[in-house]
Order: sequence, then structure tokens, then C-alpha cells
Amino acid sequence: MSNSKLTRRNLITLLGGATAGLLAGCKESPDDLRQEAVIESQLGTPSDLYFLSLEEVSRLIEARRISPLELTQGILDRIGILDRQLMSYATVTADRALEAAGKAEKELAAGNYRGPLHGIPVAVKDLFYTEDIRTMGGLAVNREFVPKFDATVVKRLDSAGAILVGKLNLTEGAMAGYHTDFEIPRNPWRKDLWAGASSSGSGVAVAAGLCYGALGSDTGGSIRFPSMANGIVGLKPTYGRVSRHGVLPLAPTMDHVGPMTRSVADAAIMLQAMAGYDSNDPTSLKESVPDMLQNSDLDISGMTVGYDPVFSGEGIDAGLVAAIEQALETLRQLGAEIVEVKMPEGTREMVDIWFQICAYEARQAHAQHFPDSADKYGAWFRNFLEIGSAVTDEQYTAASHMRAAFNRKFNALLESVDTLVSPAGGLTFPLDPEIQYRGMAELEPLFTAVQMYFTIPADFAGTPALTVPCGFSEESVPYALQFMGRRLSEPTLIRIGRAYEAAKRWHQRHPVV
Repeated sequence: MSNSKLTRRNLITLLGGATAGLLAGCKESPDDLRQEAVIESQLGTPSDLYFLSLEEVSRLIEARRISPLELTQGILDRIGILDRQLMSYATVTADRALEAAGKAEKELAAGNYRGPLHGIPVAVKDLFYTEDIRTMGGLAVNREFVPKFDATVVKRLDSAGAILVGKLNLTEGAMAGYHTDFEIPRNPWRKDLWAGASSSGSGVAVAAGLCYGALGSDTGGSIRFPSMANGIVGLKPTYGRVSRHGVLPLAPTMDHVGPMTRSVADAAIMLQAMAGYDSNDPTSLKESVPDMLQNSDLDISGMTVGYDPVFSGEGIDAGLVAAIEQALETLRQLGAEIVEVKMPEGTREMVDIWFQICAYEARQAHAQHFPDSADKYGAWFRNFLEIGSAVTDEQYTAASHMRAAFNRKFNALLESVDTLVSPAGGLTFPLDPEIQYRGMAELEPLFTAVQMYFTIPADFAGTPALTVPCGFSEESVPYALQFMGRRLSEPTLIRIGRAYEAAKRWHQRHPVV
């Protein structure tokens, strides 16, 4: 296409002739191919292009139906218009993005196609180092911090040809509250709904079509909560599967880095590029990285799906429970065996243990600035670091032993099934943005409403968890479930998630923005 702007007319032309290019070499079943053709036949406005999956738009790029430069400029224009209200971006890297898009365009013209991320606009949570671009982490003490190198994951996405369009807002220090120097991202489904924490900007930007994929981090649920709240897919990998080098820490023994996208296949594509050993990260795993999209036939016959109806149902929104039970029935119809299991005794009590460990490690991670510059921290995170200062070495050791004992039981349960299903953290809810700038007492309604006991087990054990949409309430509030698995079982979770997604297609429902 010759026009630099994606108008309705040239988008209709683009999509009208794109089906053959999209279907060429596609490995999906005939039913999937027909569904893709139906989806494309419904497209006709520039907005539709930005809600395509990363996988779908990558086929357009590979077929030379759209250029990376056009796509990137369109995303930047869209951010400029919509993010005034959504506030998902902390920094927009327009110059870097357009330079990279121009480079990608030349490479494609020369026949040098790097793969499905080549020319794709993505964004990263503002915890990830970016060379010569501020990395603030939602922290006033870091407002002027400009790294001299890219985080390993940022570098790997760049090597795969992805286009970085910006850095995304988050809670202060990747915990719960915000610093008043920073904007609070707004949930695109409904502005009064909580957007999740701490990767809130990542969830909002992906859900609103302001990028095709984003990086988040998860220490106590910070990929899964925003994915749940914004109706998108989030993948927390095995601890050490993805390097944390060049990522601002919260609690180093529990910090995980993972992708947030609009489909399971998109998350797999991003994880494939990000994963692998990194000598700069002492916790990085040396195990080889498998094909994350293996078993493209999506057959899950005979696979075992564990579910604890008491753990996943007591005190949980009835509509969400019904949606998850319907999802289990869908998996049963696809050939999986649903097995009733029991979560380890005391799982819900692990929330208190998590807070002790996280606060202690966060206090160590912020030793450079806290307590000497305590007045530069926001109310909630300052309170949290004060708690960390009060946790003794002996208390931390005792909590770590309790964590290890829980992990042994949880890992044994994971070994008994192919995946374990539960809510992905509960259900999002209305939350006044202003109280998110305040201290712990004022923000207590948040911790009353969220269910961290669903997210903490996989962070404690360092095992993978995949969040996928599983429906909507009558008020169009997103529902989500998570598939948890044993260590290094990402391909299995991806296979199950893709099979469910193909059967229900909740991921194709998008907010009106």
C-alpha cells in the first residue's frame, strides 16, 4: 500500500485481498480457516485492524499486504487519540519505533523475514530497561533513570523484529498503589473498573488495540490480574524460563516475566522469542526452549484437567463460577478428562506468608533509596516497605520454610494432572482511582475484593500459569480462568488454552474504545 495513513477505503482493499495470503501455509484445521475468513469478512474500519491478533497481522506483513511502517504509524496515531483517556503509556517511543519499522520494511523488501514478530508493534511494562529511554517503574525516585542497555527480553524481541512503540504505566514499584506523579490506566471495558495490578498499562494497551502484545511481570499475580480485568490472555512462565536481567525487581525469588496478548497463540509467539538461558541472570534456566506451538492439531483427548470445586467456588462470584464450569464442560467435550482434586490445605493462608516474603525482599531491592528517600515514595508503597523493614531475618527464613513446604504439596498436585484450573484472581470491580494514590488503610477495599490465593501458588512454586477469557457478565465484565501446570509445561498449557479458545472464541470480543 502506498498511503501512509490507514483509511477505511484502503483498509477494505487490504483486507478484501488478504484472505488468500493469510491462509497460505496455515496449519489450522479447515474449520479454523473458514472462521478466519468469516472474521476477515467482517472487518472494514481501521479500528478492526488493530484488534487482529498478532498472529493474523504477522501474516499480512509476511504476505506484503501491509507494511510495518504503515502499521506502526497507525498504532502511534491510535495511541495519540485514545490514550488521552486510557492512560496506559508512560512513554511513547515514536522515533525509535518508526526507525525500527523502516528497517523492518527494508529487510522484508530484501526477502529477509525474521518470523512472526517481524514488524509487529509491541510495548513493555515500564520496569524493563530500554537503552537511552527512561525506565521509571512507577517510582518518583526513578523518574530520571535512563538505562545504558536494553533488558535481555527487550533485546530478544528486537532481534525477532518486534517494534517497540512505548513503555507502559504500572503501580508504584510493581505492587498495589500508585504514586501521584503517574497516571492510573483506565479499564477500556468500563472506566470505573479496576484495571488490575501491577501490569495495568500492559493489560489496558493490549485490550484497547494500542499494541499487539505487551510484556508484564508477575510476583503475586501481576500478569494474571490485569489479564483477567481487561479480558485478555496472560502467560506467567516457569521461574527462570525468561531472563530478568535488566528488569527492576520487586521480590527476586518470585518475579516472573511474561507476555500479555489477545490470543494464546500470540502469547506463545512472544514467549518463544523471549525464553532461553541468559548468563547475565543467575536464576536463568539452562533447559532448551521447546516449540511453544507444537501439536498444532489442538487435540487434547485424554488430557487430565484438575479442578477443586470448593477452593474455586467458595466466596466467588456465582457468574464466574458458572463460566468456569461451562469451560470445563467444553474441555470435556473436546476429549479431556475432568478430575476433581483438592488444593493443599492452608492454600488461602499463604497470602500472609507471601506478604512477609515480598515485603522483606522489596525492602532489600529498594535499599538504595529507602529509607533515606522515603518521602519520595507514594503512600501505599512506602507503607509496604516499612512493613518489609519490620520483618526480621528469622521471620523471613521461617516464612520461606513454610513456602517450601507448601510448594512440595502443590507440585505433587500438579504432577497428578496435565493442568489445574481455577479462577485467575477473581473478578474485576469498580474502584475509585483516587484511593489508589493513598495508603494501605484507604486501599483495603482492593485486597478485600481480589483473591490472591488463586495467583500466589504458581508464584511461590515458580510454575507456569496461563490466563484466558472465559465469558462475560450481564454487565459485560470479563470473566477469566487460569490453566496452571507443572514446571516447564508451557507447551501443554498453550495447547489446552488454544483448544479452548478455538472452541469458544471469547478472545475475539473487544471493548468499544
